[in-house]
Amino acid sequence: MRTGADSTPLIFVPSPSYSLGVELEFQTLDRDSLNLAPLAPVLLENAPAILRPRITHEWIRSILEIRTGVCTSVRDVENDLLETCSMAEELALDNNCLLYAASLHPFARSEDQLLTSDSRYERIMEELQIVGRRFISQGFHVHIGMSDGDTAIRVCDRIQPYLPLFLALSASSPFFQGKDTGLMSYRTKLFEALPLAGIYEEIGSWNRFLGDVNLLQEAGVIETIKDLWWDARPHPGFGTLEIRACDLPTQFADILGLTALIQGFVATLAETDCTIQYCNQQFLQSNKWQAVRYGLEGTFFDPLGFLGGGKMSLRQAIHLLIEKVEPMVQRFSSARYMKMLDRILEHGPGADCQRRAYAETGDFQSVIQQLHEKFWE
Repeated sequence: MRTGADSTPLIFVPSPSYSLGVELEFQTLDRDSLNLAPLAPVLLENAPAILRPRITHEWIRSILEIRTGVCTSVRDVENDLLETCSMAEELALDNNCLLYAASLHPFARSEDQLLTSDSRYERIMEELQIVGRRFISQGFHVHIGMSDGDTAIRVCDRIQPYLPLFLALSASSPFFQGKDTGLMSYRTKLFEALPLAGIYEEIGSWNRFLGDVNLLQEAGVIETIKDLWWDARPHPGFGTLEIRACDLPTQFADILGLTALIQGFVATLAETDCTIQYCNQQFLQSNKWQAVRYGLEGTFFDPLGFLGGGKMSLRQAIHLLIEKVEPMVQRFSSARYMKMLDRILEHGPGADCQRRAYAETGDFQSVIQQLHEKFWE
């Protein structure tokens, strides 16, 4: 059991409503073998000063995280990432490295990965053992600015039943250690093996959240709020709601389209005045499984009735959600980015692209090369 919990009181620092921050966890690959390579520390050491505030390490050395500053619009996110990702790509090339966007590498072995030298990561690995060693995945997180803690909690509670829609659009992890898992997002199942990860209970209010966190810390269950690996969670220090359920999309346009959809939906929920309804956890688990297993071809049950209620396909649910957020899309001038979702809805997310490439070539290196070349399309 963990001890030494952080006793610093949690204070929600308000952010401009619906401002954005995006985090992308790229794989660092050896340019010749296209296998995962522990090159993130090399890139961080050799990065120019202008790039260093936008990149950071993750828990294994073959992940480089790229993050935006605080953005007021999806257009700001686009401009920020265009500059940062382009510089990071040049840095990678200069160091015999390739940055690759997908939530799992198709053939890398978990036992070959090196842990980043960091006391928190070392503590986590000591706790997780084989569960942690197998967790060699990459994610895509979107922060949305919230005016106060209660608003963040209210939206966090109400958005959970619809997080599988974002997962279905972003699914990019069908292969693991050289095998087709049969799933669209095997990253999700690896993630759910972690303690306190995935689906979360209804929170209720900011004060209740504070009380629950304090109890967990006093009991030695967590040290900090970062040990709550939920699919969505409030981030008090940033003043945001952080959406964490997505795989890392394999194309830049998909990242922007999903960011626009998430921003529009969060704002819609924040400004819709209705009572939070109880949601049976079995519906949450079933909907999530459908997205994990089948992606856009899965089914979805709308337990809160926000999309009209009842059973439908995940694809239909996404179309209904797009209609629901249209007023916010117009308000944020993000219609151009929402149109970027059309390609996913027509051709499927990154997992489908990877399977098509593998069916054509039978070679994982070719799959990586094809997807890498299409990232900026």
